[in-house]
Amino acid sequence: PKLFKEPSSKSNKPIIINAIAHCCLAGKVNEVQKNVILEELEKCESNHLFILFRDGGCQFRAIYTYSPDTEVIVKYTGTGPRTITRKMIDKLYKYNSDRKQFTVIPAKTVSVSVDALTIHNHLWQIRRPGSARRK
Repeated sequence: PKLFKEPSSKSNKPIIINAIAHCCLAGKVNEVQKNVILEELEKCESNHLFILFRDGGCQFRAIYTYSPDTEVIVKYTGTGPRTITRKMIDKLYKYNSDRKQFTVIPAKTVSVSVDALTIHNHLWQIRRPGSARRK
């Protein structure tokens, strides 16, 4: 009898690594950050990952792990909220490795076919106690 059961969910880790290397953090200027992120990804046990973008300009901010069973999105490395809930999500993206670009998915629910996401702009406003800024 076989005791070890192969995980059924396909991993998008190779796609995420590809996207980081050739799209999000491509070029000399991003070399250091890219290498750090790729090293972190080597150690990651999660089967499904998301890239968090700052906005529609697809600026890389962080890597998140996603569990389809619990639908929990938790930060793995980078800059962004510790966890992301469904209400926080603005847009969902799929990575096209042929074109080396991300395209918006016209969906509202997170699934294993999502490779990247953005959160609503107001969530990026950092509120530091004691530093009230005047407009």
